[in-house]
Amino acid sequence: MIDLRDVSRIYKRGADEIHALDQISLSIDGGRFVAFMGPSGSGKSTLLHLIAGLDRPSSGTVRVADRQLDPLSEDELATFRSQHVGIVFQFFNLIPVLSARANVELPLLLTRLGKAERRERALRALRVVGLEARAEHLPAELSGGEQQRVAIARAIVTDPDLVVADEPTGDLDARNAEAVLELLRELRTQFGKTVIMVTHDSRAEKYVDEVIHLDKGVLLEPRQVRSAEAP
Repeated sequence: MIDLRDVSRIYKRGADEIHALDQISLSIDGGRFVAFMGPSGSGKSTLLHLIAGLDRPSSGTVRVADRQLDPLSEDELATFRSQHVGIVFQFFNLIPVLSARANVELPLLLTRLGKAERRERALRALRVVGLEARAEHLPAELSGGEQQRVAIARAIVTDPDLVVADEPTGDLDARNAEAVLELLRELRTQFGKTVIMVTHDSRAEKYVDEVIHLDKGVLLEPRQVRSAEAP
């Protein structure tokens, strides 16, 4: 599913160069739930963005879902993301004047699906995250945990191969954080999704298959947590 070879990412800041990632090589099989962990500034989010096609490497190759991403144009990357990647952010990014259902439908507006089919798919995604009964509620009428579950429903409504989550529990209390981690694990166990998560949350370790640590842009030894077949 994911294969990176000798990937580096360098940002320019005035006359300085920031080496966010340094010669990263990494392979992740499909149907895995993997967490990237490490201190702030270690390159976790940069690595996630490269895998999601939100950024480009300065050097090296990035291959996801049998497609090499680094040579693609911006339009080709946008098409790739719409077909293969669902993205979950820390701060939900829901549109406040739209219902939960309408928020989930947004990625489907880029498809040729009719209104009835978009509605049905949005309700199906909300059913997966346990919120079909709250479909017509506005974000302000939902708890933080419910809003994040709506964001996850929006990420999976196009049936992507890969779900990437950047600090999905960072703005949640302990109970809601555990519920979101359990839901992400269910995307892997029940629906076969590949899930890649950046997190500082140590509770995540009991939910994922593998923890990959980074420090100062360098990949440390991956640590197996459970087998891919474990529930």
